This record gives sequence, C-alpha cells and structure tokens, in this order.
Amino acid sequence: MLIKVQLLQESEVGSPSKIGGVAKLWHPRSGGNRRFPWHLAIFLAPAAVIYTAFMVYPLVDSLRLSLYNNSGSYIGLDNFRTLLGEPVFADRFWNALRNNFVFFAFHCLVQNPVGLALAALLTAKGIRGQHIYRTVIFLPTTLSVVIVGFIWRQILSPLWGINDSALLGESSTVLPTLSLISVWQFVGIPMIFFYAVLISIPDDLIEAARVDGANGWRIFWSITFPLLLPTLGIITVVTFIANFNAFDLIYTVKGALAGPEYSSDIMGTFFYRTFFGNQLALGDAAMGATVASAMFFVILIGVLAYMLLWQRRITTYQL
Repeated sequence: MLIKVQLLQESEVGSPSKIGGVAKLWHPRSGGNRRFPWHLAIFLAPAAVIYTAFMVYPLVDSLRLSLYNNSGSYIGLDNFRTLLGEPVFADRFWNALRNNFVFFAFHCLVQNPVGLALAALLTAKGIRGQHIYRTVIFLPTTLSVVIVGFIWRQILSPLWGINDSALLGESSTVLPTLSLISVWQFVGIPMIFFYAVLISIPDDLIEAARVDGANGWRIFWSITFPLLLPTLGIITVVTFIANFNAFDLIYTVKGALAGPEYSSDIMGTFFYRTFFGNQLALGDAAMGATVASAMFFVILIGVLAYMLLWQRRITTYQL
C-alpha cells in the first residue's frame, strides 16, 4: 500500500509547496543559490595537481609522442603499423604480450587460491600465533623487488644454489620460475584482502548453516565464496594492472634482454629496450612511446572488461 503524506502546516525551515499532488518542502538555501564547495576544492587541489603532473600528463604525452617520429614530424598511426607489422618489432611485441599473459595467469591461478587458503587458515579457530604467521607471510611484500630478485637468483644458481638444475637458464622453465618468485613475494596482498572479508562474516551466519546440516564444503560455496567474489574481482584487476606494468623482477634476474632467447620477455622489458636501447641497438623514443601506449590500451581493455563483465554482474552483500 502506498501512503502519501502531506504537510499541513509550515515547518521551521520553510513552507511546503505542492507539485503534482505531492508535498515538497522548500528550503531558502536550496535551488540555484547553492554555494560551490570551495573547501572541498582546496583540500583536493594538491592531490589533483600532483596526480596530473606525474600520472595524467606523462600518459597523455606518451600517447602524443607515439604519433610522431624522432625528428618531430607527425606520422599518425605509422608507428603502430610498424610495431604490429614489421617482424623486427612485431615478433618481439607478440612474444612479450604472450609472456605477460602467462605471467598474469600464474598469479591468478596460483597466487589468489594460495592467498585464500592462507586467509582461511589464519581465520580458523584454535590456531595460536595467527598474528605472527600473518606478519611473516606478508613480510616479503614489503621488500624491494630488486633484493628479492637478487636473493632468488643466488638461491636457484646451479653453481652454489640449492638446485643443481638451471631453472633460470632454460627457455621452458625461466618464465614459470620467475612467476612463482613473484607469487611468493606478493601472495600476502590477496591474503590480507581475503582475511579482511573472512573475519567480517558473522559467526551467527555460519552457525545457522551448520544447524541446518551444511558441512564445511557447502558453507564455503554457498556462503563464504559469494561474499568473497567482489574482493576476488578487485584482486584480479589489480593483479592484471600490476603484472602488465611489471619490469623490475625480470630486469634484476635476467637483464634487459630477458633471456634466454627472450623467453622471459614481458611488455616492461620490451619497452625498456625499445625506448632506451640495449648493447649495440640504439633507443627509439617514438617507438618506445608506441610500446607504452600499447601497454596502456591492453590494460584499459582489461579494466573495461572487468567493469562490464564482472563488476556489473556481481552482487555485493552488506555484512
């Protein structure tokens, strides 16, 4: 039943006016005389200026530079045709893009499930010292990627490391090995995200499911997992962006050539070689900007796919 309430007398803040049979309360400060919130603009201005100077402007300038050659002449999309069509660039570009997707797949299929399992263990009842385990697992995330790459290169060295096989020296194993090193370092991030969601689930909800006869597996898929889906989507898109901007681990362990035979080459190292040059090859600023623009478009497509195919279809529950 729809109940309409009409104001029968003036209130303290103004007088009501009826529009289409529905009472509307008029306030003297409402309407076109509302002041612009200058205090919000003042507080946001420093962050907006810094973000524009160090993020927006370099991005726009890279897109602009990709439309010119090194002599400053406008050539339109010719750089993109060279990048995608000429074998000198195209072979390296598609190889780096494919390796980047493999790098990302390892993080999605290994890092996120392991992070969820660790979060579930840390929220389980009866485990002592959970805060210590949580700190130890998250600690590698705070380390420099350069330090992590150097340490693991020594650990996996066939000369004095713990493994006599050349995991970092063979084309078939170098990229999976580097991916797992990255997973080891950053698994603490999805663990913390999942941990925050798991500890926010009311115990009464779980107990009610157990009273109804649901086992642990049924509780996970029917209650816990739907509550984790929004967080899983956020972790996936953040991992996607981070992986397609990755550079330092590959460069620290395998150098700019990302060997052997470019088998560990990703978009970051390909951009570095193109822009700055390497060994006898000279750098090309215009082609480097083109590679950077291609990286931006790949990330943009991934983020748009997440927003259209995942975020709009997922249900967020209030706990």
